Amino acid sequence: MLLTITNTTPPAADFGFLLHKNPAALRSIEVGFGFAHVFYPEASDERCTVALLCEVDPVALVRRSRGGAFPLAAYVNDRPYAASSFLSVALRRAFGTAMRAAGGERPALAQQDLALSARVPVLPCRGGEDLLRRLFEPLGYTVTAQPVPLDPAFPAWGPSPYFDVTLTNQCRLADLLGHLYVLLPVLDGAKHYWVTRDEIDKLVDRAAPWLAGHPERETIIRRSLRHQPRLVQEAISRLLDGDAAATEAETGALDGTAATEHARLRDLRVAAVASALKEAGARRVLDLGCGDGRLIAALLADPQYREVVGVDASAAALEQAGRRLGLDEMAPRQRERVRLLLGGLTYADRRLRGYDAAVLMEVVEHIDPGRLESLAQAVFGAAAPATVVVTTPNAEFNVRYSGLTPGALRHPDHRFEWGRAEFQAWAQQVAAGYGYAVHFQPVGAEDPDTGPPTQLAVLTRDGTP
Repeated sequence: MLLTITNTTPPAADFGFLLHKNPAALRSIEVGFGFAHVFYPEASDERCTVALLCEVDPVALVRRSRGGAFPLAAYVNDRPYAASSFLSVALRRAFGTAMRAAGGERPALAQQDLALSARVPVLPCRGGEDLLRRLFEPLGYTVTAQPVPLDPAFPAWGPSPYFDVTLTNQCRLADLLGHLYVLLPVLDGAKHYWVTRDEIDKLVDRAAPWLAGHPERETIIRRSLRHQPRLVQEAISRLLDGDAAATEAETGALDGTAATEHARLRDLRVAAVASALKEAGARRVLDLGCGDGRLIAALLADPQYREVVGVDASAAALEQAGRRLGLDEMAPRQRERVRLLLGGLTYADRRLRGYDAAVLMEVVEHIDPGRLESLAQAVFGAAAPATVVVTTPNAEFNVRYSGLTPGALRHPDHRFEWGRAEFQAWAQQVAAGYGYAVHFQPVGAEDPDTGPPTQLAVLTRDGTP
């Protein structure tokens, strides 16, 4: 099982700094199915190639096998030589730091577009060359695929499901590695380990910037999650999470580099909320409806925040947030700064009093309209933080999402979505009723006709907008 990646952007040998692997050294890594070897067949200023060779242990695979499509499937298969989810595992183990775009001694290089080509000599394509092109061409790749004959001595037997594939693109190395990591198992149509909800975390964390808008999104998700409908629906909902996909209004065109480099609306929301909290001088913050803990992770990276408390009505969401934050491995001093609480947001909770600020990020639209007053009483009346930051989708912007039918909501759990006037009217009513001042700001690129995709309000008790 072999993968080679070639860089032809001079000085090409600087590739080693990105991969965190010395071109003069051979590196071997033990993985669950055998060994992964990293070495450089060539390394010059003009051209540098790294090879990832996976040495599969077929005996170990048989011992852990649960059988297969036929009685001898554990013994007669393509696993030792055909690219599969095993290669994805090896990619993560060998090039995990590079996949995170960590440049080490050359941080600028990690963000640079390079002339890259990746070759997989034996790639199973369950779906044929057409599927291969549908997966990679929207991401900006030029795809060259040579069918591998089933047996050259017997051409009448026809083609095999394998292709010798070369992918070329001008992109960041981290993007190429991320695309390969997610899409190689999709082409193989199988994963050689038990697929659970954790696999959704991998998809969202690794692929969210480009997968949400990919034309084959549902195919990729279904195959990645081994056609488990419940997990597939959850993954789609999390990827769309309030911002659907990148739109032409924001990216110019939803293809190739534009989709990959697009700063997703979810990240823009986190940045806007963090900026509002920083400007307010908050040190102890409540993240109400914290979900997977994305905002908490961003706040913990800033020493300004002495305590961050995530609250959610879903125990599963809090477990997911704990995994994202790495609570089990967190240093004691850092662990003291964060708490995760199970609780409903429409009921007064004495644990939430005395904080500098609270955040309702993409939360109000998940509350039944008849319960919004209870939410306001619990947050602005009972908890009464000095600052409350609220974000919610702008329904007027929905016409810019080509994937939404007229009148449809961005997320299956949304109870409603407000336009700008409706949101401002609600926020001003709450502010007047509970002694707050309020000001509004856009999140995301503003469309001259529909406004921004997300709207944000900052309510302050001291009367300073």
